Amino acid sequence: MRFITEEEYAIASRFLFLSMAIVVIRQDIRHVGEGAFKIKTPYLELFKKMESLALEERRGLRIKMKKQNIEVITLNKNDSFSSFLYLCQGREEKRNYFNPSIRKKVELIIEEHLILALEEHANHVHS
Repeated sequence: MRFITEEEYAIASRFLFLSMAIVVIRQDIRHVGEGAFKIKTPYLELFKKMESLALEERRGLRIKMKKQNIEVITLNKNDSFSSFLYLCQGREEKRNYFNPSIRKKVELIIEEHLILALEEHANHVHS
C-alpha cells in the first residue's frame, strides 16, 4: 500500500469529520426547533449560521478533493472503532479511529464553527 501525503490526509480527514459535524449541527437545529425552549430564534439562527459556515468550508474541501482525486470511504463501524479508506491518485491508506476520538474531533470542529458564527454575528451587530 502506498500511503497518501500528509496534505492529502489533512484535506480528506477534515472533510470526513466536518461532514460528521454538519450532521450533528443539523440534529441540534431539529432538537432546538422541537424542544422546550421558550425563545428559539437566537439559538436556531446561531446553529443555522454554524451550518452555513460548515457547508461553505465543506464545498471548498470538496473542490480540492476533486482536483486532487481524493476520496474517503467508510469501511466499517462498530461500538468501539470506525475505519475509513483514504484514496488519492491510486494510493490508499486505511485508518482506524476509536469512536470517542471521532467524537472529540467532531466536537472541536463544532466549537470552531460556533466561535466563527458568534464572531460573524458580533461583527454584524457592531457594524
